Amino acid sequence: MIAEATDATRKQAQRLLRLYHLYRLSVGITLVLLISSNMDNRLLTSADDELLRNGSWLYLVLNILLVVFLENIRRPAQLFGLALVDILLLCGLFYAAGGVASPVGNLLIVSVAISNTLLKRRIGVLIAAIGALGIVGLSFLLSFSHPLSANEYLQAGTLGALCFAGALLVQGLIRRLEVSETLAEQRASEVVSLEALNALILQRMRTGILVLDEQRRVQLANQSARTLLAQSPLEGHLIDDYSTALVERLNLWLNNPTLRPQSLKIAANGLELQPSFIALEQSPNRQTLVFLEDLAQIAQQAQQLKLAALGRLTAGIAHEIRNPLGAISHAAQLLRESEELDGADQRLTQIIQDHSQRMNRVIENVLQLSRRQQSAPQRLDLEPWLEHFVEESREQASEHQRIHLNIESGDFRTLMDPGQLTQILDNLLRNGWRHSALLHDPAQVWLRLFIDSESQLAVLEVQDNGPGVALDQQAHLFEPFFTTSSQGTGLGLYLSRELCESNQARLDFKPRQGGGCFRITFAHGRKQS
Repeated sequence: MIAEATDATRKQAQRLLRLYHLYRLSVGITLVLLISSNMDNRLLTSADDELLRNGSWLYLVLNILLVVFLENIRRPAQLFGLALVDILLLCGLFYAAGGVASPVGNLLIVSVAISNTLLKRRIGVLIAAIGALGIVGLSFLLSFSHPLSANEYLQAGTLGALCFAGALLVQGLIRRLEVSETLAEQRASEVVSLEALNALILQRMRTGILVLDEQRRVQLANQSARTLLAQSPLEGHLIDDYSTALVERLNLWLNNPTLRPQSLKIAANGLELQPSFIALEQSPNRQTLVFLEDLAQIAQQAQQLKLAALGRLTAGIAHEIRNPLGAISHAAQLLRESEELDGADQRLTQIIQDHSQRMNRVIENVLQLSRRQQSAPQRLDLEPWLEHFVEESREQASEHQRIHLNIESGDFRTLMDPGQLTQILDNLLRNGWRHSALLHDPAQVWLRLFIDSESQLAVLEVQDNGPGVALDQQAHLFEPFFTTSSQGTGLGLYLSRELCESNQARLDFKPRQGGGCFRITFAHGRKQS
């Protein structure tokens, strides 16, 4: 903005300089025309005709040369020299025209005022002083050859004072103009910054936002709206081409704005959206603002509120169940060691122990949720951290488990709690091995770290080559106690997503051919330049 302000100031100075050139040329041409038409004898009664004629031609020719060769002058010294030459020439014409009785004194005042639009403060006042001294001094000099009356001395002093008054007045106006321009530039800069900030906020919002005109043509769409509607180009197109269901809700709302619009299903991505509409009454073409909310996120937020209240209750219940459960498991173990039990009874005791262990894992997970500590994110470089995690995981893995790592080029610094990230990846890694083992031996999991091309955020994908997840089950993966395995508790993925969100990251499931893929999108951790 400083560079733009400097360019604007230079352009304004060039316009003022052209005005000054135009004024001097106009004065020179007018004087020459007056002399050539012999009108100067009637206007200038006490003039030295020959000196005035030569001075007028000199003034015109010299100003033409100045305009041609000094059209674009910028330095203060050059501007001062130009104004000084003009004032001295006009003083000479003032003397040749007979002094205060001629209108040349008025031209001097105007020239002093115009030159002060280009000169700053003291230099401008110096030009006014030279003009005033020229008027008063030349008037005194003319009194030796042409005696002047007391009134003419007063006029000479008045003209000199007007030179100062004109200079100070113009400088005051110029200062006010500069202050106004500076304030306008600051306001324009603030408006541009606010527009950029609003655009950034609009694009980063999870709520989809559309602005439709009277013909239902999309004038504005943020990134969330394009993602929710599974469409990339929206601006400039009719919304009818992308979602007839949304158009139906819009028409119903236009007929009765008090009704709450029904939700709509997007076939391309399986999302269920809740639309809401607001009429922009001040817009010239009857625009409509459309909000699109992902009901899955709303349901998840409601679920979190319920679980927050339920957590304290379940923690108390878990403590009460854990002690008798431990007694049952211990009794079953002692009973199994008895020599009097046959094979069938041994199998029953094994079932008791297996289910006791499963119940104990559920209790451990519930207690972990209720005792979960606040995350402590720190600046973390994911590349070396992930390499160390994979190395430790390979040491702890069995001979039927494999883990592969692929790290692409990029800056992977982020903000994350390392302990919670270890817990998240441990859950995802074991989940991937379990699904891969259903079809393959050994079970394999692939970790891929890269930078997303659109958001420029670090992304970690955990992929397996198992049977994948059915479409109707994908929407419930992160719900508590939902599991596709008879041995699972249904809390691992829920806990992993909760830990991600507490670190401003996001965990999603991305279906793919030949297995499943869980994707962690990390928050920005790079220093902003």
